[in-house]
Amino acid sequence: MTDPTPASSTFTVADGDAMRALARDVLAPQLRAGDVVILSGDLGAGKTTFTQGLGAALGVRGPVASPTFIIARTHPSEVGGPALIHVDAYRLNSLAELDDLDLDTTVESSVTVVEWGEEKAEQLSQDRVHVVIAREVGGEVDMERPDEGLRTVTFTTHGDRWAGVALVG
Repeated sequence: MTDPTPASSTFTVADGDAMRALARDVLAPQLRAGDVVILSGDLGAGKTTFTQGLGAALGVRGPVASPTFIIARTHPSEVGGPALIHVDAYRLNSLAELDDLDLDTTVESSVTVVEWGEEKAEQLSQDRVHVVIAREVGGEVDMERPDEGLRTVTFTTHGDRWAGVALVG
Protein backbone atom coordinates (compact mmCIF):
# COMPACT_ATOMS: atom_id res chain seq x y z
CA MET A 1 0.00 0.00 0.00
CA THR A 2 1.04 3.58 -0.46
CA ASP A 3 1.95 5.85 2.40
CA PRO A 4 -0.80 8.47 2.62
CA THR A 5 0.09 12.07 3.18
CA PRO A 6 0.80 12.62 6.87
CA ALA A 7 -2.04 14.38 8.71
CA SER A 8 -1.48 16.79 11.60
CA SER A 9 -3.53 18.09 14.52
CA THR A 10 -2.36 20.73 17.01
CA PHE A 11 -3.53 21.38 20.57
CA THR A 12 -2.55 23.80 23.35
CA VAL A 13 -2.38 22.52 26.92
CA ALA A 14 -1.94 24.56 30.09
CA ASP A 15 -0.42 22.11 32.55
CA GLY A 16 0.44 18.50 33.35
CA ASP A 17 -3.15 17.50 34.05
CA ALA A 18 -4.21 18.87 30.65
CA MET A 19 -1.29 17.01 29.01
CA ARG A 20 -2.39 13.71 30.59
CA ALA A 21 -5.99 14.41 29.56
CA LEU A 22 -4.93 15.12 25.96
CA ALA A 23 -3.14 11.77 25.76
CA ARG A 24 -6.02 9.97 27.48
CA ASP A 25 -8.86 11.55 25.51
CA VAL A 26 -7.42 12.14 22.03
CA LEU A 27 -4.72 9.58 21.25
CA ALA A 28 -5.30 6.64 23.61
CA PRO A 29 -8.80 5.77 22.30
CA GLN A 30 -7.30 5.28 18.84
CA LEU A 31 -4.36 3.10 19.95
CA ARG A 32 -4.14 -0.65 19.48
CA ALA A 33 -1.47 -3.33 19.59
CA GLY A 34 1.23 -2.64 17.04
CA ASP A 35 1.07 1.14 17.27
CA VAL A 36 4.25 3.17 17.59
CA VAL A 37 4.25 6.67 19.10
CA ILE A 38 7.37 8.83 18.82
CA LEU A 39 7.60 11.73 21.29
CA SER A 40 9.80 14.78 20.68
CA GLY A 41 10.33 17.87 22.78
CA ASP A 42 12.86 19.61 24.96
CA LEU A 43 13.70 18.52 28.50
CA GLY A 44 10.69 19.21 30.69
CA ALA A 45 8.31 19.56 27.75
CA GLY A 46 5.97 16.86 29.04
CA LYS A 47 6.85 13.66 27.17
CA THR A 48 6.66 11.43 30.25
CA THR A 49 3.57 13.27 31.49
CA PHE A 50 1.93 12.56 28.13
CA THR A 51 2.89 8.89 28.43
CA GLN A 52 1.35 8.78 31.91
CA GLY A 53 -1.97 9.79 30.34
CA LEU A 54 -1.63 7.03 27.75
CA GLY A 55 -0.78 4.46 30.41
CA ALA A 56 -3.77 5.41 32.54
CA ALA A 57 -6.14 5.21 29.57
CA LEU A 58 -4.70 1.87 28.43
CA GLY A 59 -5.08 0.43 31.92
CA VAL A 60 -1.48 -0.62 32.32
CA ARG A 61 0.35 -1.41 35.54
CA GLY A 62 2.21 1.66 36.71
CA PRO A 63 3.43 3.99 37.74
CA VAL A 64 4.60 5.30 34.38
CA ALA A 65 7.86 7.13 35.07
CA SER A 66 10.73 8.27 32.91
CA PRO A 67 12.78 5.26 31.79
CA THR A 68 15.87 7.45 31.31
CA PHE A 69 18.33 5.24 33.15
CA ILE A 70 16.86 1.84 32.31
CA ILE A 71 16.15 2.86 28.67
CA ALA A 72 12.98 0.75 28.29
CA ARG A 73 10.21 -0.31 30.64
CA THR A 74 7.29 -2.67 29.99
CA HIS A 75 3.93 -1.89 31.59
CA PRO A 76 1.64 -4.94 31.25
CA SER A 77 -2.06 -4.37 30.74
CA GLU A 78 -4.33 -4.91 33.71
CA VAL A 79 -7.46 -4.85 31.55
CA GLY A 80 -6.66 -7.35 28.79
CA GLY A 81 -5.30 -4.80 26.31
CA PRO A 82 -1.83 -4.37 24.88
CA ALA A 83 1.17 -3.71 27.08
CA LEU A 84 2.80 -0.28 26.98
CA ILE A 85 6.50 -0.35 26.09
CA HIS A 86 7.97 2.99 27.23
CA VAL A 87 11.41 3.76 25.80
CA ASP A 88 13.72 6.70 26.42
CA ALA A 89 16.13 6.97 23.49
CA TYR A 90 17.89 10.08 24.84
CA ARG A 91 21.06 8.20 25.80
CA LEU A 92 21.12 6.09 22.64
CA ASN A 93 23.70 7.20 20.11
CA SER A 94 22.69 5.16 17.10
CA LEU A 95 20.00 3.14 15.38
CA ALA A 96 22.02 0.03 16.25
CA GLU A 97 21.64 0.76 19.98
CA LEU A 98 17.88 1.11 19.55
CA ASP A 99 17.88 -2.13 17.56
CA ASP A 100 19.73 -3.82 20.45
CA LEU A 101 16.63 -3.31 22.61
CA ASP A 102 14.80 -5.91 20.44
CA LEU A 103 11.69 -3.76 20.27
CA ASP A 104 10.79 -5.47 17.01
CA THR A 105 9.93 -8.58 19.06
CA THR A 106 7.21 -6.73 21.02
CA VAL A 107 6.08 -4.00 18.64
CA GLU A 108 3.23 -6.03 17.09
CA SER A 109 1.69 -6.99 20.44
CA SER A 110 2.21 -3.72 22.34
CA VAL A 111 1.82 0.01 22.12
CA THR A 112 5.40 1.30 21.88
CA VAL A 113 6.14 4.87 22.99
CA VAL A 114 9.64 6.20 22.30
CA GLU A 115 10.71 9.46 23.93
CA TRP A 116 13.51 11.22 22.06
CA GLY A 117 12.80 8.82 19.19
CA GLU A 118 12.92 11.22 16.28
CA GLU A 119 15.34 9.99 13.59
CA LYS A 120 15.78 6.74 15.54
CA ALA A 121 12.46 4.97 16.03
CA GLU A 122 10.91 5.44 12.60
CA GLN A 123 12.44 2.09 11.67
CA LEU A 124 10.02 0.35 14.03
CA SER A 125 6.99 1.01 11.82
CA GLN A 126 6.00 3.04 8.80
CA ASP A 127 2.62 3.34 10.57
CA ARG A 128 3.26 5.65 13.50
CA VAL A 129 2.25 8.83 15.28
CA HIS A 130 4.84 11.51 15.89
CA VAL A 131 3.98 13.79 18.81
CA VAL A 132 5.96 17.03 19.10
CA ILE A 133 5.62 18.94 22.38
CA ALA A 134 6.85 22.54 22.45
CA ARG A 135 6.98 24.65 25.60
CA GLU A 136 5.85 28.24 25.62
CA VAL A 137 8.63 30.46 24.30
CA GLY A 138 10.30 32.77 26.79
CA GLY A 139 11.18 32.33 30.41
CA GLU A 140 12.82 29.41 32.11
CA VAL A 141 11.24 26.20 33.32
CA ASP A 142 10.13 26.61 36.93
CA MET A 143 11.55 23.41 38.43
CA GLU A 144 9.33 23.93 41.49
CA ARG A 145 6.29 23.58 39.18
CA PRO A 146 7.58 21.90 36.00
CA ASP A 147 4.09 20.81 34.86
CA GLU A 148 2.91 24.42 34.54
CA GLY A 149 3.20 26.54 31.42
CA LEU A 150 1.59 26.40 28.01
CA ARG A 151 2.64 23.71 25.57
CA THR A 152 1.73 23.21 21.95
CA VAL A 153 1.26 19.54 21.07
CA THR A 154 1.24 18.47 17.44
CA PHE A 155 0.23 14.97 16.35
CA THR A 156 1.40 13.87 12.90
CA THR A 157 0.21 10.49 11.66
CA HIS A 158 2.14 8.39 9.15
CA GLY A 159 1.18 5.29 7.18
CA ASP A 160 -1.89 3.44 6.00
CA ARG A 161 -2.96 2.41 9.51
CA TRP A 162 -3.64 6.08 10.36
CA ALA A 163 -5.29 7.06 7.07
CA GLY A 164 -8.66 8.57 7.86
CA VAL A 165 -8.12 8.51 11.64
CA ALA A 166 -8.93 11.93 13.05
CA LEU A 167 -7.14 12.94 16.25
CA VAL A 168 -9.51 15.57 17.58
CA GLY A 169 -10.38 16.72 21.07
